[in-house]
Amino acid sequence: MKARLVPLYFVNGRDPDFDLQLSRLKQLLSDQAEFLDPLPLGGELPEAEAVIFPQFLGEAYHTVDHFREIQLPILVITSEFGTVLMWDWEIVSYLRSEGVKTIAPSSLEQTQKILNALQLKRSTHSANFLVYQDNPGEGFQSEIFKRFYWFEDECIQRMQDKFGLTILKKSFKDLASKAKLISDGEAEEIIQERQFAVEGLAPGAVRSAAKVYLAVRDEIRSMNGIGAVGINCLNESRYSDTTPCLAWNLLYEEEQMIWGCEADIVSMLTKYILHKTLHMPIMMTNLYPFLMGKAALAHERIPYFPAVDEPENHILAAHCGYLGVVPQTFATQWRLSPKVLAIVDENASAIDARLPLGDMTLAKFDSSLEVMSVAEGSLTEYVQYEDSDCLNGAILRVADGRRMLDRITSHHYLLMTGHHQADIEMIGKVFNFQIAEL
Repeated sequence: MKARLVPLYFVNGRDPDFDLQLSRLKQLLSDQAEFLDPLPLGGELPEAEAVIFPQFLGEAYHTVDHFREIQLPILVITSEFGTVLMWDWEIVSYLRSEGVKTIAPSSLEQTQKILNALQLKRSTHSANFLVYQDNPGEGFQSEIFKRFYWFEDECIQRMQDKFGLTILKKSFKDLASKAKLISDGEAEEIIQERQFAVEGLAPGAVRSAAKVYLAVRDEIRSMNGIGAVGINCLNESRYSDTTPCLAWNLLYEEEQMIWGCEADIVSMLTKYILHKTLHMPIMMTNLYPFLMGKAALAHERIPYFPAVDEPENHILAAHCGYLGVVPQTFATQWRLSPKVLAIVDENASAIDARLPLGDMTLAKFDSSLEVMSVAEGSLTEYVQYEDSDCLNGAILRVADGRRMLDRITSHHYLLMTGHHQADIEMIGKVFNFQIAEL
């Protein structure tokens, strides 16, 4: 599904240069964009994902009202290389000062990511997020889970209103029952077909994990337009003898399916938009800023944070005993290991994996879904604590830990390999959300 773009020209300005540049763009961006018929600025627009200016002219200074009338993202791609021309920064800046936002990419790669976002924006109106839950908040650790906004009807409604996607709910209890009915032989066949490391797990525990994968996979394949899937796997873990960690890994590896731990649909949405547009390694984890002191230490059952310079700017990232669900494709080390948390069945499993050391970005939508908080930093090391809920966690360094703690929106955040704030800001212009730098 290509992004539909409406080329616009200034009423007195369509000339051979406009047509030449438009021809270049059609060839350069043919895999991602469908160019509709060119129209004059100020005319009625057809249904599309964005307008595009192949040519900017000084006439823009006198037609700001026409720019303000445009309700679609405004792309300015005026060079033969698929970027904005440097001398068009004057007009871009002027329009910004007049309250008109434009998207003026500085590289072809950035242009391609913008088109990814526009393609995704078009498809979200037919996308479904599937979540398995029965009575969220009423299960284990209800005093914690009843606090989470992602279980609220208001959250679902905001997501539908802003992004057009649909949240489908199915019973986790029923899913777990279906998984248990799958034969050991069918589960063993999947285990032999797939290549993944296992350590410390009984064969029956691995088969249980594979059965959940098969149950979720079969249901997804029987439905249309599933863009992400999640399970309230901790709070309602009493329904299952295992966890869905292996399922999320296999579904991503095979179908690039976005997954949601704990049925956190806000994390699922953040991950869905960022990964489908930027195509970088991304996963959800819990954040434990060193500044939180004993409150963080007690939850992970660890005695102390590691010694680092500027501890106020450091965060422990850990989820379900390890870093979290990391697909094999993203990982430098990966194995399926025994569960760690007491909240899940003794037969359950978890993924012990690592992302590369180096640059990283944290991001997540806030509850309004109008703002995405973003922090760039680095993943500096991994730490292990015996007899704890953090057998292998990551240490993250951010620029200003105190500012981040003041503005943080959730204990769940999406952790990405690399620095991506500039690209996320571009994506925000496509999906109409703001960036809050942490």
